[in-house]
Amino acid sequence: MAFDIDMIKGVYANIAERIDKARDIVGRPLTLSEKILYAHLWEGMPTKAFKRGKDYVDFAPDRVACQDATAQMALLQFMQAGKPKVAVPTTVHCDHLIQAKSGAAIDLRTANSTSAEVFNFLESVSNKYGIGFWKPGAGIIHQVVLENYAFPGGMMIGTDSHTVNAGGLGMLAIGVGGADAVDVMAGMAWELKFPKLIGVKLTGKISGWTSAKDVILKVAGILTVKGGTGAIVEYFGEGAKNLSCTGKGTICNMGAEIGATTSTFGYDDSMERYLRATDRSDIADAANGVKDYLTADSEVYAEPEKYFDELIEINLDELRPHLNGPFTPDLATPVGELGDKARTNDWPIQVDWGLIGSCTNSSYEDLTRAASIAKQAVDNNIKPKSDFGINPGSEQIRYTAERDGLLQIFENLGATIFTNACGPCIGQWDRSDLKGEEKNTIVHSFNRNFSKRADGNPNTHAFVGSPEMVAAIALSGRLDFDPMNDTLLNEDGKEVKLEEPVGIELPPKGFEVEDAGYLAPDEDGSGVEVIVAKDSERLQVLEPFEPISADSLQNMKLLIKAFGKCTTDHISMAGPWLRYRGHLDNIANNTLIGAVNAFNKKTNFVKNQLSGEYGGVPDTQRAYKAEGIKTIVVGDHNYGEGSSREHAAMQPRHLGVAAVLVKSFARIHETNLKKQGMLALTFAKESDYDLIQEDDTFNFIDINEFAPDKPLTIEVVHADGTKDLIEAKHTYNLPQIEWFHEGSALNVIKKENAA
Repeated sequence: MAFDIDMIKGVYANIAERIDKARDIVGRPLTLSEKILYAHLWEGMPTKAFKRGKDYVDFAPDRVACQDATAQMALLQFMQAGKPKVAVPTTVHCDHLIQAKSGAAIDLRTANSTSAEVFNFLESVSNKYGIGFWKPGAGIIHQVVLENYAFPGGMMIGTDSHTVNAGGLGMLAIGVGGADAVDVMAGMAWELKFPKLIGVKLTGKISGWTSAKDVILKVAGILTVKGGTGAIVEYFGEGAKNLSCTGKGTICNMGAEIGATTSTFGYDDSMERYLRATDRSDIADAANGVKDYLTADSEVYAEPEKYFDELIEINLDELRPHLNGPFTPDLATPVGELGDKARTNDWPIQVDWGLIGSCTNSSYEDLTRAASIAKQAVDNNIKPKSDFGINPGSEQIRYTAERDGLLQIFENLGATIFTNACGPCIGQWDRSDLKGEEKNTIVHSFNRNFSKRADGNPNTHAFVGSPEMVAAIALSGRLDFDPMNDTLLNEDGKEVKLEEPVGIELPPKGFEVEDAGYLAPDEDGSGVEVIVAKDSERLQVLEPFEPISADSLQNMKLLIKAFGKCTTDHISMAGPWLRYRGHLDNIANNTLIGAVNAFNKKTNFVKNQLSGEYGGVPDTQRAYKAEGIKTIVVGDHNYGEGSSREHAAMQPRHLGVAAVLVKSFARIHETNLKKQGMLALTFAKESDYDLIQEDDTFNFIDINEFAPDKPLTIEVVHADGTKDLIEAKHTYNLPQIEWFHEGSALNVIKKENAA
C-alpha cells in the first residue's frame, strides 16, 4: 500500500473539476503540464488564465523531499518557523554523506561513524516535526521517491535539482532551495513564474545499444545547459509510450542539465505496471479513474505546434547512442564519432573508470542492461581494462539485484559495489588510483560532469552515457571504442564482438527487500529534543541575517568578476565540504573558491581593495565584512547552473555580499538569492559586463524607487575616478519570509516602497 494514499485520493477527487474549469477559462485544450499546474493553485479553483513566462503564481505542492546535504540547512530554517509539525508530507533521505571508497559495508560503517552527529540531528528533527526518515544506505533520494512517493498528476518540490526524476511517474516534480521547501513545510504558498512549455515528440522505438539515456543526451545537445530555463519539458508520442517508467525517470532526471523547471510524461501503461510492481496498486486504481486528466488533451498531441512554445521531434528508430562531455553535460557526441573528436581535442583516450548508478540510472532495468554486457565479458574471458564501480539506487534495488544474481556478475569482473548512495556522482569518492591532478578520462551513467565534480581533479575528463555503454567502454578501456562495430580481445587472444544489451523492465520475481531503511515519525513529536552542540563543527543554529539597508548599498566593493561557467559547484563545492552543510560559518570558507577570476584567470585569487593584496575569496570577503563593507559579485551567463544547493546563496549573504549582477541566472539559484534577501540582478545590456574593472566601487543610485520590473541604475566608479552608469534588471515578486528573512534587503526595500 502506498504512503499518504488519502492525500493522493484527495488530489484525484479535485482534479477533474479544477482542470475542467481551467480549460474553460483558458479557452483551449490543455497540455499535461498546464493541467497539473492549474490543479495545484494555492487558491484552489482556477479563476484566471496565466501568461507563460510572465505571471508569478502561488502553488500548493502535495509533498516535499529533502536529501541529507540540503536537509540540514532546510530543517535548521524550519526550526525557526515555530511550527509543531510540517504542513505537507515530507521526507528526508540520507544519501549524500556516504563516501565511496572500499565497498558498501565498510563505507556505510565509516559514514555512520564520521557523520553520526548529522544523521542523529536529521533523525531527531524529522521525528519531532512529523517527517519520514530514510536511513543512510536506504538509497538515493530520487530512486526512493520514484519507488514510494511519486504519483501521476501530483506536484512535489525537493531540495535537490534532480527532484525532476519523479516526472517519470507523471508528476511535476521541481527542484528548489531549502527556503522554498520550508515555505511549503510551514504551510505557506510556493511561488513560481508560470513556465513556458517545450514539447518533445518521440516517435519510433529505441532498440539495440540505444537507451532512454540517449534521448536526454540528444535533447541536451539540442537545447544546451540553459535552453530549458523557465520551461517545462513535456514528452509525448508513441515513442514515449514505448519507454519504461524508470526510463522516463532517467530522461526527466537529466532535464535539470538543460535548466528546465521540470520534465514530465503523461500517464500510461508503463507507469501503471511500475506502480503495481512497487506495491502501489491502490494508486494505479485511483489514477485509472481519472486517467484522461493525467495526460494532455488529445488535440494537444495531435497538433503540438499550436500548444507548445517550442517543439522538438526525435525519431527513436534513428537515435544513436551518445556520450556527452567532457566538463559539460550538453556536449553531445554519437559514440562512433567520439574517437576523432577526442584526438582533435587532446582528450585522454584511455579510460580509467566506468561508474554505473546514481539517481539518473540505477533502476533494476538499468542494472540488467549493464549486467547483460558484463556477463558477456565473464562468459568470453574478457578482462576489463578499466575499474568498475556500481551504486545501486535503493536497498530494494540492491536486495533484488543481489537475489537475481546481477551484482555477482559485476563482482566476477572485479567491480566494487558501493553503498546505495550518490557517491562519486556528487564528489563523494575517495579515488585511490590518482596522484595529484593528472589528466585522465572516466565514463559514468551520472548526470553531471563539471570540472572537479566526481573526484576533485580539474583534469578528470568525465563523459556521460547509459549504463550499458559505460560497461562496454570500461571493458575496452578506450574512449574511442564503438561496441556496435568494434571487437574486444579476450584473454585467449580471440576477438569478441559484444551482442546488444538486453534489459528487463521489472523483476520477474517481483521486488524484494528485508529492511528498506524507513523510520516513521512519532504521531506526537512535541517531546522529542533536538540537540545542536554549541561547539559543533558541523551544525550551527541559525540566526536572522543583519538587515541590508539602502545606505549599505553605496560604496560597495567588487568581490569577484567570475569568468565563464560558474555553477553552484564553483560557488559552494561539494565533496569534502559536504561535512559542513549544516554549519553556515564553516562552509562559508569555500565560498566562490572554484570561480575563475576574470582579471587573472585564476581560482580563489582576488584583489583585496583595502590592502591591495591578493588572496582567497572567503578571506578577502571576511576582511570587507570586518570593516562593515558590502560587496557585489559579477558573473557571466547561466550563473548558478547545477545543483539546487541554497548554500551558494546563503554563504555570500552570511559573509556580506549584498548583490549578484550577471548576464543571466539559472532558475533555482536566482530564486535562492532572492529568498536569502540578496539582490539578484541581470545586466540590461550584456556588454556592460566588460565595463567592470578590478578596483571598481558600486553605488545603487535609485534604490529608493526599487520596484518589480523597473530598471535599477548602478554607478560604477573606477580606480581612476571615472564613472559609468549601467542598468540592471530584476523581478521581485516573492512573499515575505517573516520567520527568518525579515531583515533581508529584499524585505527592507519592499517595506520602504510599500506606499
